[in-house]
Amino acid sequence: MYNMTFEEISGDNSQERMDSVAKALEDVLTRALPQGCITVGVYEAAKSLNVDPDNVVLCILAADDEDVKDVALQIHFTLIQAFCCENDINILRVNNTRRLAQILAAGGGGGGGGGKQSGGEPVDLHCVLVTSPESSSWKDPALSKVNLFCRESRCMDQWVPIINLPER
Repeated sequence: MYNMTFEEISGDNSQERMDSVAKALEDVLTRALPQGCITVGVYEAAKSLNVDPDNVVLCILAADDEDVKDVALQIHFTLIQAFCCENDINILRVNNTRRLAQILAAGGGGGGGGGKQSGGEPVDLHCVLVTSPESSSWKDPALSKVNLFCRESRCMDQWVPIINLPER
């Protein structure tokens, strides 16, 4: 497992660390998609969390600047965060839904067709769950890195760390 130094956690390398975690998150998503381990959408995520929370290994909440003003979405986020905290599910907040859509579309799943569903409606990318494949216990170094980042953020009282997914 990757061990962080205090400098990486607290300052000098913070931008490098954020970039590294963002890259690890991209890797997690692109590996999870072909395995069918991604749930996309606030309501779909809530249903999945209700049915099998022990199978969820990561919760990603995504919001752009204009989404911050959406009170209903913020209420959903608060409820999902509370549920994840109670069930020891790591949570990340992502501030670039467009890049998230690109990652999920490139992986061939959950957001393909430029972020549109088959009916032409936009895909709800505000909540994305990563679940563990049923066939095995998932040992992914990128997932370990993201989970370590989440745990260390909680130790610094940042319960929902924010990651910027850079454009590519």
